[in-house]
Amino acid sequence: MRGGRIGAVCAVFLAVCVLAGCSSSGTEQLAVPTFANSSSSASAAAPPKIGLPDDCAAFLAADDLGALLARPIGSTAVRTIMGVAEPSVDRVARVGCRYSASGPGGGGTLLDINLGRYSDAAAAQRQWKLNTNAERSDGQSRDLPVGTVPGVLIERRAETVLAVVYGVDTLTFVLQAGARAPGAPADRLVDLAQRVLPKDGISQPAPPPTTPAAPPPATGPAPSSPTGPPPVAAGP
Repeated sequence: MRGGRIGAVCAVFLAVCVLAGCSSSGTEQLAVPTFANSSSSASAAAPPKIGLPDDCAAFLAADDLGALLARPIGSTAVRTIMGVAEPSVDRVARVGCRYSASGPGGGGTLLDINLGRYSDAAAAQRQWKLNTNAERSDGQSRDLPVGTVPGVLIERRAETVLAVVYGVDTLTFVLQAGARAPGAPADRLVDLAQRVLPKDGISQPAPPPTTPAAPPPATGPAPSSPTGPPPVAAGP
């Protein structure tokens, strides 16, 4: 009977050692943790899409424009209009972005952005010059670069237009007088271009040869300096 009890006790002790990870010497053996291969489990970041967007919100969201025009949230809508290629001028794609007032009493156009992509930078520059030279004849246009990006401003009674050429793209910003944008229309268009051009550059097949100036601060005056005047914002 004693031998049976001793055997039972030994069996229980052995089971406890197996569960606790005891070694033959009586010291505890910790299990070695294993980890999944991080390279196989982690998903690679998606590269930026090359090509003009099929959704204009990728370049400028409706509420972002609404904020720039001092409009209430949710009172601005955007519509994307896909264009066609035009081989005769080496244009490979075209997209139109129409921003309109929405909600009660809304519906009027605020801003149009027209983007044309060309086979190369030379074709884009050639078409931009052709279009802007045609506008210069009426005496209502002037050069207005955006940072280092060439631009021409066309001022009309019903609208103000900023036409720029950036890499393989031409971009035309048409701000309607009815948008009632705060500040001078030319300043507002430059602000808009500074926000859109960096996103446009990412979508191009190769980096554009020049880069636009950084967007100005959203609010607040420029800080003063005790040793001199405040810094001058980038402009024409």
